[in-house]
Amino acid sequence: MAKKVSTKKEEIVAQEESPIRLDVDVAVEQRLVALYTLQSIDSEIDKIKIIRGELPQAIEDLEDEIAGLNTRIDNFKNTIAETKQSIAARKNEIAEHEEMIKKYQKQQDNVRNNREFESLNKEIDFQGLEIQLCERKNREGEARIADMNSHIEAAQQLLANRHVELKAKKEELTDIIAETEKDEERLLAKSKEQEQYFVGNDERYLTAYRRIRNAARNGLAVVTIDRDSCGGCFSNIPPQRQMEIKMHKKVIVCEHCGRILVDDDIAARAKAQLEK
Repeated sequence: MAKKVSTKKEEIVAQEESPIRLDVDVAVEQRLVALYTLQSIDSEIDKIKIIRGELPQAIEDLEDEIAGLNTRIDNFKNTIAETKQSIAARKNEIAEHEEMIKKYQKQQDNVRNNREFESLNKEIDFQGLEIQLCERKNREGEARIADMNSHIEAAQQLLANRHVELKAKKEELTDIIAETEKDEERLLAKSKEQEQYFVGNDERYLTAYRRIRNAARNGLAVVTIDRDSCGGCFSNIPPQRQMEIKMHKKVIVCEHCGRILVDDDIAARAKAQLEK
């Protein structure tokens, strides 16, 4: 009985239907699993930081605003104090001008001619104008003080509100930190432990991972292919490139964003490793 000879087409179909395991570089495969495992751990740490949200920044902003309000209130108070000093000084000037008027009026009783009388009269009028000028400036100063007092009152009310907000946000952050601190410490320890895999000859991969992760907005340095696209930048990955990624023969990065690309098989192995 003659043996059935398989055609080239049948061999190709058989390869496509079965997992590609030929010529797999085990060291590269393990490296990819380790990288994706590290990424999964670090992503969990990122999620904890996201849970805290913008609270630390919001607290810092509130503290800066409170410091600014205190400075504004102090400036208003200093200006009020200076204005009061100016008012007091002008009141002394007014008293001096009034004394001068009395003096000139007394001298008018002993004048010898009209010219002396008119000269004294002009001095009296001048002193009167100086009094009016001082009184006008004092009224303006009093109005300025009243205006600044209203600004101080508004700033103090706002300051009180900000102190209440700051206290609430600090308490909220403290509660969140208390809830997530143990998980974060555990994950950080696991991340450090996973990094030990790369100590030695593979350390350049850890350096590259950190560099890519720091540059990525979402902190993803190792991503899977999702709907024929990079899971980081969503750029299309050609079929041939996807085939190379599935072969696990070398570490392949996205040509658009530089992230390390892995297939679902690597992701599944990393997940299984984390669940151990």
